[in-house]
Amino acid sequence: MFLFATLAETTQYVNFNALMGENSEIAFSVFGLPIRWYALAYLAGIFLGYWYLLKLIAQPGAPMARRHADDMIFYAMLGIILGGRIGYVLFYNLEAYIREPLAVFRLWDGGMSLHGGVIGVLVAIWYVTRREKLNFLRFCDYIACTIPFGLFLGRAANFVNGELWGRTTDVPWAIIFPDSGTMMPRHPSQLYEAGLEGLLMMAILAFLFWRTDARYKPGFLVGMASVIYGFSRFFVEFFREPDVQRQWVVDATGLSMGQWLTVPMIVIGLWLVATAKRRRQRVEPIAGPDAVA
Repeated sequence: MFLFATLAETTQYVNFNALMGENSEIAFSVFGLPIRWYALAYLAGIFLGYWYLLKLIAQPGAPMARRHADDMIFYAMLGIILGGRIGYVLFYNLEAYIREPLAVFRLWDGGMSLHGGVIGVLVAIWYVTRREKLNFLRFCDYIACTIPFGLFLGRAANFVNGELWGRTTDVPWAIIFPDSGTMMPRHPSQLYEAGLEGLLMMAILAFLFWRTDARYKPGFLVGMASVIYGFSRFFVEFFREPDVQRQWVVDATGLSMGQWLTVPMIVIGLWLVATAKRRRQRVEPIAGPDAVA
């Protein structure tokens, strides 16, 4: 908000490079190896989510114990990385990777899909709950409450990197992103997403978990997370510059690839929320004292 207020007081748009500096994507170097903000955001999001998950499962009626949470962090990391990368390849840039298949392994070049990451995490949850004979939907509910940490930090890192910029605009808080190829002011859409997908979702899910009985309705919290993310992403995509390699989707349908990918999330999320009450069950705590961090 301070950034927006400052920009609104001036008639000159801020240049991103002047604001963040050159090579803003690099946080620091270790023995000459550059450590990028995006990688730090991923790690911080995962470990903050793990810390919060331990707080959640310490409450009565938790669907998992501490040992399950410890297992989940490993499989979640695999799901995020593999699912995010494969999702990006399939959804956004398949043609380029068909031409150069080995580029799939160059993670340092960027290219991750949140939708693919979600699928990867769901596969990880399915594996852990099947192996341990736990309730899949209730497990998803608790994991969903931790996701906003990663979403917020990831979108903040997108902004620091000067990537995934918005469409051209004349709003007072617009920013010029030189890497976009033009010197036209654009929406800082990364910050819009950080606020809606991160902070707003975090606040709503925290209220539902701590102040209501939502956690005893299997599928309710993960359904709400899916709906909030879906509508937030769908809305912000109107301000975000479409991926150039998928511009044909916008030209053909009027909606971006990101918007089309959120439609199933919204539909499934609404169904989970609407049917959660009938799945309510008498929940016995399984976490016990070992759930406390």
